[in-house]
Amino acid sequence: MSGTTTAGDRLRKAADDANRWVVLVVLCLSLLVVALDATVLHVAVPAVTEDLRPSGTALLWIVDAYPLVCASLLILFGTLGDRVGRRRVLLLGYALFGVASALAATADTPAVLIAARALLGVGGAMIMPATLSILRQVFPDRRERALAIGVWTAVAAVGAATGPVVGGFLVEHFWWGSVFLINIPLMAVILPLGRWLLPESRGGDDGPWDVLGALTAAAGVLGVVLGVKHLGGGAGLLDPVSLGPLALGLALLVLFVRRQRRRTHPLIDVSMFARPAFSTAVGCIVLAMLALVGLQLIAVQYLQLVLGLSPLETGLRLLPLTFAAMAAGATGSHTLRRVGPRRMVGWGFVLTASSVLLLTSMGQHDRPVLLTCAFVLLGFGLQTTLFGAYESMLSDAPPERAGGAAAIGETSYQLGAGLGIALLGSVMNAAYAPGLASLREKGVPARAGAEASHSLGEAYQVAAQLGGPMGDLLRSTARHAFIGGLHITLYVSAGLLLLGALAALRLPGAMDCPPKEHRRRSEAGAAVSAACAPAAADRPAAECGVPDHLAADTVRPAPRPMPAARREPAEATGSGRAAH
Repeated sequence: MSGTTTAGDRLRKAADDANRWVVLVVLCLSLLVVALDATVLHVAVPAVTEDLRPSGTALLWIVDAYPLVCASLLILFGTLGDRVGRRRVLLLGYALFGVASALAATADTPAVLIAARALLGVGGAMIMPATLSILRQVFPDRRERALAIGVWTAVAAVGAATGPVVGGFLVEHFWWGSVFLINIPLMAVILPLGRWLLPESRGGDDGPWDVLGALTAAAGVLGVVLGVKHLGGGAGLLDPVSLGPLALGLALLVLFVRRQRRRTHPLIDVSMFARPAFSTAVGCIVLAMLALVGLQLIAVQYLQLVLGLSPLETGLRLLPLTFAAMAAGATGSHTLRRVGPRRMVGWGFVLTASSVLLLTSMGQHDRPVLLTCAFVLLGFGLQTTLFGAYESMLSDAPPERAGGAAAIGETSYQLGAGLGIALLGSVMNAAYAPGLASLREKGVPARAGAEASHSLGEAYQVAAQLGGPMGDLLRSTARHAFIGGLHITLYVSAGLLLLGALAALRLPGAMDCPPKEHRRRSEAGAAVSAACAPAAADRPAAECGVPDHLAADTVRPAPRPMPAARREPAEATGSGRAAH
């Protein structure tokens, strides 16, 4: 108990003075590294395709193995941090991230690169849970927390958006493996910095660690996405190759939910999804990240393979998205107070859908003004949506359930990124391949047409091997098929975003900010509940590691009873983490 008490004292000290802003900087640096690695490879995809010659499916796994593995293991490592210390798991994640980066940079086969990307996902899963959990602890006041979340989401967007710029510069001046080597010096700086500045913390739940439940959730997520990938590749819904993983994944996820409902100490308190604002915010995060990462990957391929831009030029073209996201994050707290979560998230989705529809005007010729306007709207709209969704999710969850809420939010973020690549990439592949069906009738060898149908980059390679008029025909046909598939993918994405706008109607209409005194007493009550088991509720608060000034506030009678949802014992509140 002494370790938990010491961690609580350190976190409360950080929340009571300017140290909390220093902690926020460190957390944002951690998030920046993880978000950067999710997209830094995108502009290197053509170079990886040329060097390693992966199949279309292998190429998709190279790109999305990282976010999918990370999403699958967030719950496992988040709960492990509750038991052994979140900072300890975070620092181990830094070390693993550096080792995996070195392995990815030296990969000489698609299988090795996929394995390295998966290992990076493991490191990312160890890193990410610390960010929102500590943020929720050191910023208990909702107004300050809204500002902190604005910075946090802006850094996430900046990392994802600047990944192509950094990657483009490195690919143009070095080789594709250099996009991973940059992680090593970053880890060398952030590892001692985090060890020195970040407070250690543990959850208040002493229940058993449900490793089996965490593995069940991970396998379920991977099964569902694998089925989606095969469906997008042309397999029918009743094909065992797609139906098997889909059915197995869904069954495992159902078993996971049922297991969590039965357990006294669940990994995730699934009853939080009964709260409309919470479940809606989680769904909005998934949809927003699905659109951002999936569309970004497709846009990179369009800029490089259709318009012929260099990797660095491609990254620079995406900079307006970054600047717009930064502007939305900087003004998000003010916007949320003025318009409320419902309108902020809803109109963010509408703005994003409008930008996606604007991108359907893209063709074979470069239109830089149109692309810039679309990327500005896309970045501002998505950042606005993510800000409002994250803030609503964390604020709707009771303080004693903040750990489970943060774990769900982080998983939604990474799962949305992985599903965006899998779903939109699969839609793109399914729409692209039929456009090459006419090549055989025009004299192109069947084998060449089959290889070209995997991806536009592979089609260019086959066209170069054929040469002459036949190669030009293949290249032109593949380019037209890609643009047609791109437009279909954009329409699908816009439809999903408009569904998100409709879902946002379930969010609260206004930002509810209770008085600071009431909030302080509520947080103090949560601290006592987490520290003292219900069976020993009559113990002095000081014996539970709660400072006297907080205990004094806690024992004062409330003017009216708290709602039942706020009076549940700490052991029934999910992982029991103060934050994830």
